[in-house]
Amino acid sequence: MESLHSNQNTGLMPYLVAISQILGIAVLAITGAWLSQYRGGFSWEGAQQFNVHPLCMVLGMVFLCGDALLVYRVFRNETKRATKILHGALHILALIISLVGIIAVFQFHSNSGIPHLYSLHSWLGIITFILYILQWIVGFLLFFVPGVAFTYRSRFKPVHEFFGLGLLLSAVATSLIGLTEKILFTLPNLYSKLPAEGILVNTLGLLLVAFGAVIAYILTREEWRRPPLPEEQALSMDFKTLTEGDSPTEP
Repeated sequence: MESLHSNQNTGLMPYLVAISQILGIAVLAITGAWLSQYRGGFSWEGAQQFNVHPLCMVLGMVFLCGDALLVYRVFRNETKRATKILHGALHILALIISLVGIIAVFQFHSNSGIPHLYSLHSWLGIITFILYILQWIVGFLLFFVPGVAFTYRSRFKPVHEFFGLGLLLSAVATSLIGLTEKILFTLPNLYSKLPAEGILVNTLGLLLVAFGAVIAYILTREEWRRPPLPEEQALSMDFKTLTEGDSPTEP
């Protein structure tokens, strides 16, 4: 049973996971290079405070969120408790980093006299972030807090997985809108002439789409799901019997 579990045929999954990480690192590197070389770098004061926002949002809501979703596919032989802790820790780290990015842009708008939450980018972004917080809270209550009925966990799991992937794709879409908005504001008359900065930002957008697409493909392949370890399966059956009260010894 143990060898069967460890010798599963995961096909192309390890290669696609590696590709996703290369794409994610490339996204972060290009974001940092763009903001450093063309937008003046990073600071918590002045015009450069805005630059903290895109870097934090791409790192938190896209890269770390994507990696958190991959945890259950990549760590197949570790205990479920260990993978669950890593999954939750990556999500809380993503939340903290993203919160820093949101605070940065709100402060920048306030200091610059720019209205808050007027664009499609800001609407979609704040909705995605609020739903992300709610998703983490509900997930923590159902999957981390002891004593929650097995029935509630099993029923909510598909919804949790759906919203996890949906929020990642929403974060990618929000990033694309934000990139377009930023480049049109900063290069209103030059963008159509394909300057180096415009090409760099367009490339960044394509890499963001590719990252989201690879993650989505991995997560939607049912045969690549992490199967329960034998001891986890036995424990799950015992827990279900206790919580649902359908003991086989009952008449």
